[in-house]
Order: sequence, then structure tokens, then C-alpha cells
Amino acid sequence: MKIGIIIYSNDPETVWNAFRYGNFAIKEGDEVKVFLTGKGVEAESIDTEKFLVTQQMKDFVSGGGKIFACGTCLKIRNTAASDICPLSTMKDMHAIVKESDRVVTF
Repeated sequence: MKIGIIIYSNDPETVWNAFRYGNFAIKEGDEVKVFLTGKGVEAESIDTEKFLVTQQMKDFVSGGGKIFACGTCLKIRNTAASDICPLSTMKDMHAIVKESDRVVTF
């Protein structure tokens, strides 16, 4: 199955769980793509002692998942794209929604 995950939260526990779900789905054989929008583009900077979001993101990418970060949302925050979260557009988000069998939002 193709699963799209849209993350628009910067709450560490929420984002951590979103990527845990993505990692689980990949292990089940699904193709998973994540689009970070709004506060979600802050994902790489919200680690806490309990919720190691960045590690979940690295595991997600190394497992075959793909992450896209909204360029406009990054620009608003004066933040640049990274290797793990490349700069993307609404066109990428639309493609994820259109091609996915299921879309989950966090």
C-alpha cells in the first residue's frame, strides 16, 4: 500500500509518533512518504529527552521512506532545507495525496 503522512505539528510526541507509524508501515512493506507543512517543518529541531524525533526521521529515511518539507513554510521560519528534509512545494504534497492509497495527518 502507498501511505502519505502529512505532519503539521511541532509537538515532539506527536511528530515522534507519526514517524514511528511511518517506520512501522515501511517494515510491513508499505511505501511511505511524509510531507512536513506549517509547524511540521520544525521537526528536526524538536528533539527532547523522551522524544528523539530526529532519530525516528533518520530511521525512516534509511528504511526507504521519503520526507518532503514545504519550502514556503521553511522560508517563513528563516530555515533551510536539509539532506533529510529536502525543499518541496505544494505540487509535491498534491502528488503524495493523489498517489497514496491512504493519507494520515498529524
